[in-house]
Amino acid sequence: MKLQPATAMFTGAAGNTLVADVYGDAGDPVMLLHGGGQTRHAWRHTAEHLARSGAVAYAFDQRGHGDSDWIADGSYAFADFAADAAAVATTLSQRSGKHPIAIGASLGGISSLLAEGTSERAGRGPILAAIVLVDVTPRVDQGGVAKVQGFMRERAVEGFATVAEAADAVAAYLPHRKRPRSLDGLKKNLRLHPDGRWRWHWDPRMVAGERSFAIDHRILEAALTAAARALTIPALLVRGGSSELVHEAHVRDFLELVPHAETIDVSGARHMVAGDNNDSFADAVLDFVGKLEGSSAGA
Repeated sequence: MKLQPATAMFTGAAGNTLVADVYGDAGDPVMLLHGGGQTRHAWRHTAEHLARSGAVAYAFDQRGHGDSDWIADGSYAFADFAADAAAVATTLSQRSGKHPIAIGASLGGISSLLAEGTSERAGRGPILAAIVLVDVTPRVDQGGVAKVQGFMRERAVEGFATVAEAADAVAAYLPHRKRPRSLDGLKKNLRLHPDGRWRWHWDPRMVAGERSFAIDHRILEAALTAAARALTIPALLVRGGSSELVHEAHVRDFLELVPHAETIDVSGARHMVAGDNNDSFADAVLDFVGKLEGSSAGA
């Protein structure tokens, strides 16, 4: 049975509006941050499971994505996304009296890790109760990153004549994934423009602007490494068993930085773990959340 989420508005670090779907009405807060080019709808299955197990799940559209504000000055550096994550975490803490758990996929994981690591390194203490990183570590395969960003750039300006044409592009990019019968889900990731073309729901300046997240990977790696070293909160790394970005060597590197972290591989999943194997991913998250001391979000 599907749960009908409520829609809520939050304020990001730049005064920007962030839109969230809220699943559940009582329990510990869990913030869900999607990957680059995705929307809050990518978390529906996981959010429903969390709500049924006693948490309140907040699935956000990050800045420049979905129904959240596009940023007028094009501020889409990783630090900007991290600042939004910190702002949202603070708001949820104030409302509930508890730090939220953050579950972040790719870009969302980077945002969460930088936000938490920055706070701890500055001596302000944790802003999260725990963190789940979904197929992202400080060091990743740069060929895989180039493939992801290449797909995002390829039709960002030109767009598509039809939703079916966009579906063809996704199928070519993700040949391992079964093609859905309905295009309704894909429509949530597209916008129909006045010229009759369908374009992705996200601001193309994220991958091509002067302050985009397509920066020198060495700068990002150094920032994430410092953030990971600072982590004191419970941490879980969920890796796609067939990930193009995070290999076993990257997991070992991460565990050297965060020795107390737990890790799990989701069999049959690539970088988009939740979409590739939703049930196994949700089970891994619920098991981790349920073990947290004092959590009411256990299975």
